[in-house]
Amino acid sequence: MIAGNLASYYEKEGRALPWRIDKDPYHVHLSEIMLQQTRVEAVIGYYGRFLSRFPSVESLANAKEEEVLKLWEGLGYYSRARNLLASAKVICERHGGIYPKKKKELLSLPGVGEYTASAISAICFHEKVVPVDGNFLRIYARLNKSKDDISFPSVKKSCAIYFGKLFPYIEPGLLAQSVMELGQRVCIPNGKPLCLSCPLREVCKANEEGSPENYPVITKKKTKKEEPHTVLVFSSNGRLGYEKRPGKGLLASLYGFPMEEGHMDEKTLLDLLQNKGIKPISITPLGEFEHVFTHKVWKMGAVLIEAKEELPNLTYLSLEKRMDSFPLPSAFLAIEKVADTQTRHK
Repeated sequence: MIAGNLASYYEKEGRALPWRIDKDPYHVHLSEIMLQQTRVEAVIGYYGRFLSRFPSVESLANAKEEEVLKLWEGLGYYSRARNLLASAKVICERHGGIYPKKKKELLSLPGVGEYTASAISAICFHEKVVPVDGNFLRIYARLNKSKDDISFPSVKKSCAIYFGKLFPYIEPGLLAQSVMELGQRVCIPNGKPLCLSCPLREVCKANEEGSPENYPVITKKKTKKEEPHTVLVFSSNGRLGYEKRPGKGLLASLYGFPMEEGHMDEKTLLDLLQNKGIKPISITPLGEFEHVFTHKVWKMGAVLIEAKEELPNLTYLSLEKRMDSFPLPSAFLAIEKVADTQTRHK
Protein backbone atom coordinates (compact mmCIF):
# COMPACT_ATOMS: atom_id res chain seq x y z
CA MET A 1 0.00 0.00 0.00
CA ILE A 2 2.75 2.46 0.96
CA ALA A 3 4.72 1.94 -2.26
CA GLY A 4 1.68 2.22 -4.50
CA ASN A 5 0.36 5.31 -2.75
CA LEU A 6 3.74 7.02 -2.92
CA ALA A 7 4.02 6.29 -6.64
CA SER A 8 0.50 7.58 -7.34
CA TYR A 9 1.09 10.69 -5.26
CA TYR A 10 4.30 11.56 -7.09
CA GLU A 11 2.73 10.94 -10.49
CA LYS A 12 -0.12 13.33 -9.70
CA GLU A 13 1.54 15.91 -7.43
CA GLY A 14 5.26 15.84 -8.18
CA ARG A 15 6.56 19.28 -9.14
CA ALA A 16 8.22 19.77 -12.50
CA LEU A 17 11.48 20.99 -10.99
CA PRO A 18 14.31 21.69 -13.48
CA TRP A 19 16.60 18.96 -12.13
CA ARG A 20 13.84 16.38 -12.66
CA ILE A 21 13.69 16.92 -16.42
CA ASP A 22 16.23 14.14 -16.91
CA LYS A 23 18.30 11.81 -14.76
CA ASP A 24 21.69 13.17 -15.73
CA PRO A 25 23.92 12.48 -12.68
CA TYR A 26 25.65 15.87 -13.04
CA HIS A 27 22.28 17.62 -12.82
CA VAL A 28 21.16 15.53 -9.84
CA HIS A 29 24.52 16.00 -8.10
CA LEU A 30 24.39 19.77 -8.60
CA SER A 31 20.81 20.04 -7.36
CA GLU A 32 21.40 17.88 -4.30
CA ILE A 33 24.44 19.91 -3.27
CA MET A 34 22.59 23.20 -3.78
CA LEU A 35 19.56 21.98 -1.86
CA GLN A 36 21.58 21.23 1.27
CA GLN A 37 20.56 23.83 3.88
CA THR A 38 18.65 25.78 1.18
CA ARG A 39 14.99 26.01 0.14
CA VAL A 40 13.86 24.72 -3.26
CA GLU A 41 12.52 28.15 -4.25
CA ALA A 42 15.89 29.76 -3.61
CA VAL A 43 17.82 27.10 -5.53
CA ILE A 44 15.90 27.17 -8.84
CA GLY A 45 17.46 30.41 -10.10
CA TYR A 46 20.97 29.45 -9.00
CA TYR A 47 20.64 26.05 -10.63
CA GLY A 48 19.68 27.54 -14.00
CA ARG A 49 22.46 30.14 -13.95
CA PHE A 50 25.05 27.58 -12.92
CA LEU A 51 24.15 25.19 -15.73
CA SER A 52 24.10 28.01 -18.26
CA ARG A 53 27.74 28.73 -17.41
CA PHE A 54 28.83 25.13 -16.76
CA PRO A 55 26.52 22.87 -18.81
CA SER A 56 28.60 19.72 -18.27
CA VAL A 57 30.85 18.19 -15.66
CA GLU A 58 33.76 18.70 -18.07
CA SER A 59 33.14 22.44 -18.29
CA LEU A 60 32.96 22.67 -14.50
CA ALA A 61 36.19 20.70 -14.09
CA ASN A 62 38.00 23.34 -16.15
CA ALA A 63 36.54 26.29 -14.21
CA LYS A 64 38.38 28.70 -11.96
CA GLU A 65 37.39 28.51 -8.31
CA GLU A 66 36.68 32.23 -8.10
CA GLU A 67 34.18 32.03 -10.95
CA VAL A 68 32.40 29.08 -9.31
CA LEU A 69 32.24 30.94 -6.00
CA LYS A 70 30.86 34.02 -7.73
CA LEU A 71 27.99 31.97 -9.19
CA TRP A 72 27.41 30.56 -5.69
CA GLU A 73 27.28 34.01 -4.10
CA GLY A 74 24.30 34.28 -1.76
CA LEU A 75 23.71 30.54 -1.36
CA GLY A 76 26.13 30.31 1.55
CA TYR A 77 28.01 27.24 2.80
CA TYR A 78 30.67 27.86 0.16
CA SER A 79 32.54 24.63 0.91
CA ARG A 80 29.75 22.97 -1.09
CA ALA A 81 30.84 24.86 -4.20
CA ARG A 82 34.50 24.02 -3.66
CA ASN A 83 33.70 20.35 -3.18
CA LEU A 84 31.51 20.36 -6.28
CA LEU A 85 34.42 21.73 -8.31
CA ALA A 86 36.81 19.20 -6.76
CA SER A 87 34.37 16.36 -7.56
CA ALA A 88 34.15 17.47 -11.20
CA LYS A 89 37.93 17.34 -11.47
CA VAL A 90 38.03 13.83 -9.95
CA ILE A 91 35.27 12.60 -12.28
CA CYS A 92 37.11 13.91 -15.34
CA GLU A 93 40.63 12.96 -14.28
CA ARG A 94 39.94 9.50 -12.80
CA HIS A 95 36.68 8.42 -14.45
CA GLY A 96 36.94 9.90 -17.94
CA GLY A 97 34.11 12.35 -17.32
CA ILE A 98 31.63 9.58 -16.47
CA TYR A 99 29.95 9.43 -13.06
CA PRO A 100 30.46 6.26 -11.00
CA LYS A 101 27.20 4.31 -10.78
CA LYS A 102 27.50 2.73 -7.36
CA LYS A 103 27.02 4.45 -4.03
CA LYS A 104 30.31 3.04 -2.75
CA GLU A 105 32.23 4.66 -5.61
CA LEU A 106 30.32 7.95 -5.38
CA LEU A 107 31.34 8.25 -1.73
CA SER A 108 34.94 8.77 -2.88
CA LEU A 109 34.02 12.13 -4.44
CA PRO A 110 34.83 15.27 -2.39
CA GLY A 111 31.85 16.49 -0.40
CA VAL A 112 29.65 13.51 -1.30
CA GLY A 113 28.32 11.82 1.81
CA GLU A 114 25.91 8.97 2.48
CA TYR A 115 22.80 10.89 1.50
CA THR A 116 24.09 12.50 -1.70
CA ALA A 117 25.74 9.29 -2.90
CA SER A 118 22.54 7.36 -2.28
CA ALA A 119 20.39 9.99 -4.02
CA ILE A 120 22.55 10.04 -7.18
CA SER A 121 22.82 6.25 -7.26
CA ALA A 122 19.10 5.66 -6.70
CA ILE A 123 17.72 8.37 -9.00
CA CYS A 124 20.21 8.03 -11.86
CA PHE A 125 21.35 4.41 -11.74
CA HIS A 126 18.47 2.59 -9.98
CA GLU A 127 20.65 1.16 -7.22
CA LYS A 128 18.52 -0.17 -4.37
CA VAL A 129 19.66 2.27 -1.71
CA VAL A 130 17.65 4.68 0.45
CA PRO A 131 18.84 8.32 0.59
CA VAL A 132 17.96 8.93 4.21
CA ASP A 133 17.54 12.65 4.87
CA GLY A 134 15.30 14.73 7.10
CA ASN A 135 12.26 13.97 4.94
CA PHE A 136 12.72 10.21 5.18
CA LEU A 137 13.41 10.37 8.92
CA ARG A 138 10.41 12.60 9.65
CA ILE A 139 8.00 10.43 7.66
CA TYR A 140 9.46 7.27 9.17
CA ALA A 141 9.04 8.64 12.71
CA ARG A 142 5.42 9.67 12.11
CA LEU A 143 4.42 6.49 10.32
CA ASN A 144 5.76 4.42 13.22
CA LYS A 145 5.14 6.89 16.08
CA SER A 146 8.82 6.53 16.91
CA LYS A 147 10.07 8.37 19.98
CA ASP A 148 13.74 7.71 19.26
CA ASP A 149 15.89 10.74 18.47
CA ILE A 150 16.28 10.83 14.68
CA SER A 151 19.87 12.06 15.01
CA PHE A 152 20.91 8.63 16.28
CA PRO A 153 22.72 6.46 13.69
CA SER A 154 20.59 3.50 14.80
CA VAL A 155 17.42 5.37 13.80
CA LYS A 156 18.86 6.24 10.39
CA LYS A 157 19.70 2.57 9.88
CA SER A 158 16.20 1.49 10.90
CA CYS A 159 14.72 4.08 8.53
CA ALA A 160 16.78 2.76 5.61
CA ILE A 161 15.71 -0.82 6.37
CA TYR A 162 12.04 0.19 6.68
CA PHE A 163 11.89 1.92 3.30
CA GLY A 164 14.26 -0.60 1.70
CA LYS A 165 11.56 -3.24 2.14
CA LEU A 166 9.52 -1.37 -0.49
CA PHE A 167 11.98 -2.02 -3.33
CA PRO A 168 10.13 -5.05 -4.72
CA TYR A 169 7.18 -2.71 -5.32
CA ILE A 170 8.73 0.66 -6.25
CA GLU A 171 11.75 1.75 -8.27
CA PRO A 172 14.57 3.30 -6.10
CA GLY A 173 14.56 6.68 -7.84
CA LEU A 174 10.79 6.96 -7.59
CA LEU A 175 10.90 6.09 -3.90
CA ALA A 176 13.55 8.75 -3.27
CA GLN A 177 11.76 11.51 -5.13
CA SER A 178 8.26 10.69 -3.87
CA VAL A 179 9.35 10.71 -0.21
CA MET A 180 11.30 13.95 -0.71
CA GLU A 181 8.25 15.54 -2.33
CA LEU A 182 5.93 14.33 0.40
CA GLY A 183 8.25 15.60 3.12
CA GLN A 184 8.67 19.02 1.56
CA ARG A 185 5.03 19.68 0.76
CA VAL A 186 2.78 17.61 3.06
CA CYS A 187 4.60 15.92 5.94
CA ILE A 188 6.34 19.21 6.67
CA PRO A 189 8.93 19.79 9.42
CA ASN A 190 7.65 23.02 10.98
CA GLY A 191 4.05 23.49 11.98
CA LYS A 192 1.20 21.05 11.63
CA PRO A 193 1.57 18.52 8.80
CA LEU A 194 -1.13 18.49 6.12
CA CYS A 195 -2.43 15.04 7.00
CA LEU A 196 -5.68 15.31 5.01
CA SER A 197 -3.56 15.59 1.83
CA CYS A 198 -1.22 12.74 2.75
CA PRO A 199 -1.40 9.49 0.72
CA LEU A 200 -0.08 7.57 3.75
CA ARG A 201 -2.48 8.92 6.38
CA GLU A 202 -4.37 5.63 6.72
CA VAL A 203 -1.23 3.75 7.79
CA CYS A 204 0.32 6.58 9.82
CA LYS A 205 0.31 5.84 13.56
CA ALA A 206 1.02 9.46 14.51
CA ASN A 207 -1.98 10.59 12.46
CA GLU A 208 -4.10 7.92 14.10
CA GLU A 209 -2.97 9.20 17.50
CA GLY A 210 -3.91 12.74 16.44
CA SER A 211 -0.58 14.39 17.26
CA PRO A 212 1.76 14.06 14.25
CA GLU A 213 3.39 17.39 15.09
CA ASN A 214 4.95 15.71 18.15
CA TYR A 215 7.15 13.63 15.89
CA PRO A 216 9.99 13.26 15.17
CA VAL A 217 11.92 13.62 18.40
CA ILE A 218 14.94 15.90 17.98
CA THR A 219 17.39 16.81 20.70
CA LYS A 220 17.54 20.56 21.20
CA LYS A 221 20.69 22.03 19.68
CA LYS A 222 23.21 23.91 21.77
CA THR A 223 23.06 27.69 21.74
CA LYS A 224 25.37 29.09 19.07
CA LYS A 225 28.48 30.87 20.21
CA GLU A 226 28.44 34.63 19.63
CA GLU A 227 31.62 36.27 18.36
CA PRO A 228 32.04 40.09 18.44
CA HIS A 229 33.97 41.69 15.57
CA THR A 230 34.76 45.13 14.23
CA VAL A 231 34.57 45.34 10.43
CA LEU A 232 36.84 47.93 8.81
CA VAL A 233 35.52 49.24 5.51
CA PHE A 234 38.21 51.37 3.89
CA SER A 235 37.26 53.77 1.10
CA SER A 236 39.24 55.84 -1.36
CA ASN A 237 38.08 57.87 -4.35
CA GLY A 238 34.54 56.50 -4.10
CA ARG A 239 35.62 52.86 -4.03
CA LEU A 240 35.63 50.32 -1.20
CA GLY A 241 38.61 48.18 -0.21
CA TYR A 242 38.13 44.41 -0.22
CA GLU A 243 40.49 41.70 0.98
CA LYS A 244 40.62 38.12 -0.22
CA ARG A 245 40.19 35.78 2.71
CA PRO A 246 42.64 32.90 3.32
CA GLY A 247 42.32 29.71 1.28
CA LYS A 248 41.27 27.70 4.34
CA GLY A 249 38.77 28.27 7.11
CA LEU A 250 35.44 30.09 7.30
CA LEU A 251 34.46 31.82 4.02
CA ALA A 252 37.75 30.68 2.50
CA SER A 253 38.94 32.34 -0.75
CA LEU A 254 36.01 34.77 -0.81
CA TYR A 255 36.27 38.54 -0.70
CA GLY A 256 35.31 40.50 2.37
CA PHE A 257 36.33 43.43 4.57
CA PRO A 258 39.15 43.40 7.15
CA MET A 259 37.96 42.35 10.58
CA GLU A 260 39.30 42.71 14.09
CA GLU A 261 38.21 40.65 17.07
CA GLY A 262 35.97 42.38 19.58
CA HIS A 263 33.98 45.60 19.44
CA MET A 264 36.39 48.54 19.29
CA ASP A 265 35.71 51.97 20.70
CA GLU A 266 36.98 55.05 18.83
CA LYS A 267 40.25 55.34 20.78
CA THR A 268 41.14 51.67 20.31
CA LEU A 269 40.38 51.95 16.62
CA LEU A 270 42.50 55.09 16.21
CA ASP A 271 45.40 53.38 18.01
CA LEU A 272 45.08 50.38 15.68
CA LEU A 273 45.13 52.59 12.58
CA GLN A 274 48.08 54.56 13.87
CA ASN A 275 50.05 51.36 14.51
CA LYS A 276 49.34 50.34 10.91
CA GLY A 277 50.52 53.72 9.63
CA ILE A 278 47.05 54.70 8.41
CA LYS A 279 45.94 58.33 8.67
CA PRO A 280 42.15 58.49 8.22
CA ILE A 281 40.40 61.51 6.77
CA SER A 282 37.17 60.46 8.47
CA ILE A 283 35.66 57.56 10.39
CA THR A 284 31.91 56.95 10.09
CA PRO A 285 30.02 54.30 12.12
CA LEU A 286 27.90 52.11 9.84
CA GLY A 287 25.88 50.34 12.52
CA GLU A 288 25.56 46.89 14.05
CA PHE A 289 25.19 43.77 11.92
CA GLU A 290 24.68 40.08 12.58
CA HIS A 291 25.34 36.96 10.54
CA VAL A 292 24.33 33.47 11.64
CA PHE A 293 26.45 30.48 10.68
CA THR A 294 25.73 26.83 11.44
CA HIS A 295 27.81 26.85 14.60
CA LYS A 296 28.34 30.50 15.51
CA VAL A 297 26.98 34.04 15.21
CA TRP A 298 29.04 37.02 14.15
CA LYS A 299 28.07 40.23 15.97
CA MET A 300 29.65 42.94 13.85
CA GLY A 301 30.13 46.63 14.43
CA ALA A 302 31.19 48.23 11.14
CA VAL A 303 32.96 51.51 10.44
CA LEU A 304 33.72 53.31 7.19
CA ILE A 305 37.28 54.66 7.11
CA GLU A 306 38.14 57.18 4.40
CA ALA A 307 41.86 57.47 3.69
CA LYS A 308 43.88 59.44 1.17
CA GLU A 309 45.88 56.48 -0.06
CA GLU A 310 44.76 52.98 -0.96
CA LEU A 311 46.11 50.20 1.26
CA PRO A 312 48.37 47.84 -0.72
CA ASN A 313 46.81 44.67 0.71
CA LEU A 314 43.28 45.59 -0.41
CA THR A 315 41.54 45.53 -3.78
CA TYR A 316 39.56 48.74 -4.31
CA LEU A 317 36.41 48.35 -6.39
CA SER A 318 33.25 50.16 -7.32
CA LEU A 319 30.09 48.32 -6.29
CA GLU A 320 29.32 47.57 -9.94
CA LYS A 321 32.74 46.03 -10.54
CA ARG A 322 32.58 43.99 -7.34
CA MET A 323 29.15 42.60 -8.16
CA ASP A 324 30.24 41.72 -11.67
CA SER A 325 33.35 39.71 -10.89
CA PHE A 326 34.14 39.22 -7.20
CA PRO A 327 32.28 36.83 -4.86
CA LEU A 328 31.19 38.43 -1.60
CA PRO A 329 29.52 36.26 1.07
CA SER A 330 26.18 37.32 2.47
CA ALA A 331 27.85 38.05 5.84
CA PHE A 332 29.15 41.30 4.31
CA LEU A 333 26.40 42.26 1.86
CA ALA A 334 24.40 44.48 4.21
CA ILE A 335 27.56 46.24 5.39
CA GLU A 336 28.64 46.79 1.78
CA LYS A 337 25.27 48.32 0.90
CA VAL A 338 25.38 50.82 3.77
CA ALA A 339 29.03 51.66 3.13
CA ASP A 340 28.45 52.22 -0.58
CA THR A 341 25.50 54.52 0.17
CA GLN A 342 27.60 56.54 2.59
CA THR A 343 30.46 56.78 0.08
CA ARG A 344 28.21 57.97 -2.75
CA HIS A 345 26.67 60.69 -0.58
CA LYS A 346 30.02 62.22 0.32
